[in-house]
Amino acid sequence: MPGDVNMARRSFLRYTGMGVASVGLLAVASCKKNDSVLPKKNLAAGNGIDIGSGDVGILNYAFALEQLEAAFYTQVIATPWQGMSDTEKECFSTIRQHEICHREFFKVALGANGIPGLTPDFSKIDFTSRTAVLGAAKAFEDLGVQAYDGAGYLIQNPDYLTIAGKIVSVEARHAAYIRNLVNYGDYAGPDVIDANGLNNSSTIAQVLAIANTYLKTKVSASNFGYTA
Repeated sequence: MPGDVNMARRSFLRYTGMGVASVGLLAVASCKKNDSVLPKKNLAAGNGIDIGSGDVGILNYAFALEQLEAAFYTQVIATPWQGMSDTEKECFSTIRQHEICHREFFKVALGANGIPGLTPDFSKIDFTSRTAVLGAAKAFEDLGVQAYDGAGYLIQNPDYLTIAGKIVSVEARHAAYIRNLVNYGDYAGPDVIDANGLNNSSTIAQVLAIANTYLKTKVSASNFGYTA
């Protein structure tokens, strides 16, 4: 796995056209520009982590979601349901690598400003059931796209906004693929696309309230109106 992670990291940095040094500089610039509050232990929540504020907070928000998705797909591949086809396994492996790329990108970009590694809680998901896994994957992917769409306007650094756009585009491809597996042809149903052909969005509070049900380490966003 370490080799896969390193390869994924290098691939994603090349994909965005940025080296590690430039990512670090962007993170520092963002902190100074927005006077961002760094992540801290949320004492009210006991075991919670607060994402901070400004662009740092939004990047940590995305980092938390990418950690959750990477952990989920890693588990899917580690314990495939009985009868998982080679095509399905290949596709889920590709999605897993994408999510690892995203997770590692944010880890590098945030550096010391990043939240720590989160501990997932997938006890509610039956990984032996194709129906259960696909249902969870659909929920995670739809939630991820809505999260990026809902928080994009808060990003002040245009470089981060560009990268967020590239990431959410990939997440939307994942969502379409998973939805098609769940119900053939339903890659963009009315539950996620509005009458104007626009994807639905969700607030940080709405997203974290759901994401925290799959995390042992709860995530708060007090500067964005949400405490776990």
